[in-house]
Amino acid sequence: MARVRELTNIMTDTRPDPDTLLERAKLEEKRATQGLLRIYFGASAGVGKTYAMLQSASVLSENGIDVIIGIVETHGRKETEVLLTGREVLPPRIVEHKTTRIREFDLDAALFRRPQLILIDELAHTNAPGSRNLKRWQDVMELLDAGIDVYTTVNVQHVESLNDVVAKITGVIVRETIPDSVVERADEIKLIDLPTEDLLERLKEGKVYRPDLSDWAAQNFFRKGNLAALRELSLRATADRVNKQVLTLKRENSVQETWPTTERFLVCVGASPLSARVVRAARRMAINQRAEWIALNVQTSTPLSDASCKQVAANLSLAQGLGAETITVKGDNIVKQIVDYARERNVSRVIIGKPTHSRWMERLFGSKVDELVRESGDIDVSVIKGDPELDRPQGLFSAVPASDIWKLYCEAAGTVAMCTLACRGMRPYFDSGNLLMVYLLGVVLVSACLGRGPSIFASVLSVAAFDYFFVEPHSAFYVFNSRDLVTLLVMLTVGILFSALPGEIQRQADAARQRERRTAALYSMSREMAHARGSTHLLEIAVMHISGVLEADVIGLLPDKIGKLKIVAKSSDAFPFTGNEQGVALWAFDVGHMAGKSTDTLPGAQATYLPLNGKHGPVGVIGVHQMKPLHSFYFEQMQLLDAFATQAALAIEVDNLTERSKQLEIGARLTPEATSC
Repeated sequence: MARVRELTNIMTDTRPDPDTLLERAKLEEKRATQGLLRIYFGASAGVGKTYAMLQSASVLSENGIDVIIGIVETHGRKETEVLLTGREVLPPRIVEHKTTRIREFDLDAALFRRPQLILIDELAHTNAPGSRNLKRWQDVMELLDAGIDVYTTVNVQHVESLNDVVAKITGVIVRETIPDSVVERADEIKLIDLPTEDLLERLKEGKVYRPDLSDWAAQNFFRKGNLAALRELSLRATADRVNKQVLTLKRENSVQETWPTTERFLVCVGASPLSARVVRAARRMAINQRAEWIALNVQTSTPLSDASCKQVAANLSLAQGLGAETITVKGDNIVKQIVDYARERNVSRVIIGKPTHSRWMERLFGSKVDELVRESGDIDVSVIKGDPELDRPQGLFSAVPASDIWKLYCEAAGTVAMCTLACRGMRPYFDSGNLLMVYLLGVVLVSACLGRGPSIFASVLSVAAFDYFFVEPHSAFYVFNSRDLVTLLVMLTVGILFSALPGEIQRQADAARQRERRTAALYSMSREMAHARGSTHLLEIAVMHISGVLEADVIGLLPDKIGKLKIVAKSSDAFPFTGNEQGVALWAFDVGHMAGKSTDTLPGAQATYLPLNGKHGPVGVIGVHQMKPLHSFYFEQMQLLDAFATQAALAIEVDNLTERSKQLEIGARLTPEATSC
């Protein structure tokens, strides 16, 4: 039976996810009617993207593919102009803007001509005023939707998510960018790489810009350090895309093994202060091997004390500050959660702290480290000095005060005493097997109400009481024959096994109910926001749902015309929004980071303040005042609060942009009337 169950689990684990397959099938069905997009990607101008694109098109044209040139900027480069000779070039659309005649790509002519492949240079280009689309990449999207293949070129500084990084490196803010979704849409990205020295030599020879601009470029954007950094950035961006493709293929094919395509470390973070040592060691290892690294915390159903919650948050904050991606997963089987996540992310090495518990604890409860090494398979495991918490037995002793622990064990002893009294009354009428069931019932009740530790204590105490009162010789801890000994051993084993089941079932049921409630709240909030208008109304909806899910006092603040935050929504009048609290909320709004209670910034505040960060900056602030212990506010509740805040911020930002566009439209309509008057 165990073998059948094992095979069933293996079949289930290795079977592809149906939702993933369905999503993939829908995407492939949509892509079947669209054109293919190839992006020639480089670190900067002059590396040869346009030249490589034209060369590829020439080969395809010679093989009978209908290729036309939509628009190509040669910038006076003779070798590029040579490749245009004899090729069909789409006539440009001339736009008169003020006193300037601007050559633009003619989208309508391209759709009418409908070639198999069209070449469009400089994807991030901004179209001239009066064009149908603001950006050239939007023209490309229309061509792809029409089923036309497109080859195009992009520099790394034009990718939206890398724009800030490039600005820090070069000191130049690039205004023309394309969304990351356009890059992700590409069917193929072809990296065009050129060593920095060769690019500078091309610049001197006038093969990048005209001679009168080359000296200026060499002193500004085209400095050697800038080009080296941009080259590395483009290489990393391309490698990240390839890595995402590898992970997607693994998920679609349910591949469990780790593919050693790149070094990626996962460090296990617990509630011990010594976890900080492990985090710092992982950071050094990642730097030495130029590897990505992830800090993982496994949250079990066993509640943590306030101090432990703070320590976990501090360790994760340290890892994030050192450059790690921080993740929290849930599950009582710590080793399984670590291994499953490591395989999902294609981790090459797991880093854990060396346990410091005694050998008898390891023999009694087993070793998480040994189990991790056995289950890790082809993933390397590094055990370094640090965290003594990893091998602490989970779920035996909850993080509760000592006085409460003794109270729980006293209640467990009282339950066994009541079972003993019941058995003494039943003894003349029932055999020993029925008496055993009474004791087992008591163990199950203790497990369901008091937890696993008191339940194990009740199991041992029940065996002792049964032996003392109901096994011959009576009133003595002595077993007369082997049959009674076997009965006592079976009773003890079954009692200990039963002790874990009710509590585990209850914890899983509670977790399922919480997940269902929070998922329903997010869905309900998004549905209501879809039909709501106005920032105040949207924030009122968010405050109502956050207050209901977190069982806390919540307020919503929006800036007025002079930038002062004002309360526009609140769940109750009990929120302590005093002068100091107003300062904390304003700091969170100005800086765009969470502040207040349970955070590292202004932790003396009575409430926690989370900025509603939109794409263009904070649009408001959510304040949460929770009276429950800190452990109820950490982990998933903080993640849930962040999800609520993100959804509210996007809704408010979209509403603000819609309102602003309406005002501009009204102003544009009124301008001719005012002029005629």
